[in-house]
Parts: sequence; C-alpha cells; structure tokens
Amino acid sequence: MTNLKLNKPTDSEMEILQILWEEGPSTVREVHQILSAIKESGYTTTLKLMQIMHDKGMLSRNDEAKTHIYSALIKKESVQKQAVGNMIKGLFKGSSAKLVMHALGNHRASREEIDEIKKYLDEIEFSGMNEKKKNQKK
Repeated sequence: MTNLKLNKPTDSEMEILQILWEEGPSTVREVHQILSAIKESGYTTTLKLMQIMHDKGMLSRNDEAKTHIYSALIKKESVQKQAVGNMIKGLFKGSSAKLVMHALGNHRASREEIDEIKKYLDEIEFSGMNEKKKNQKK
C-alpha cells in the first residue's frame, strides 16, 4: 500500500480521490466531468494530475482498453485517519476532546449524529471499563 507520509495528497489530488472513492473506477473524462461541476478545470489539467497521482502510487491505471480506467489505491479511511491525527497534534495540542468540542460548536449536529456520537462514547467507555477489569485481575 502507498506510504501516505511520502504521498500526502494535495487539495487537488484530494478532490480527485473523493470522486474515485464515490464513483469507483473511472476514466479521466468521467472524473473531469464531475470535477468541472465543482470548479473550473481543464481536461488536460485533470489528465496530467491523474498521471502524476499514478506515478506517485496514489492511483492504479488499467490500460487494457482504449480508455484508461483509474482507481484509488489510497483508502479513504487512511487519509481521514492521517488528516485527523495531524489536526489533533497541530491545532488541538494532542486533545481529541478539544477537536470534537470545536467541531460540534461550529456545526449543528443532527439528532441522528448526536445519537451516534453518544453510542460511540458509550462503546469507548464500556471497552475502557473492560480493560480496567482485565488489568485488575492480573
């Protein structure tokens, strides 16, 4: 798998990765059509960027057919994990709690999102309690 420390995606690369994560394997033309709806971009710019991403190991390219099909080699979860980790270290001095409070303070969460957050916190608390019990038995 690709080393994300060496190949941290740029903003433009992230836009292409987002499209490939949502749409799956796609041609340059398909990516460009979606990208051009978001921002002004030339086809040759999209093509060159995807070629560079392929050279960096971020994308695979199936060139068996006349039209090349590109796929993301980087998993969305890996990029998210790295980005959040960097954000926690850099902006929030290592405090994930400050990140969560800041995010919730700037964005109104829906009832479903709040329920999901509560459920996740309960799971973390429960697993922490089980870990404590294991350590006490040793």
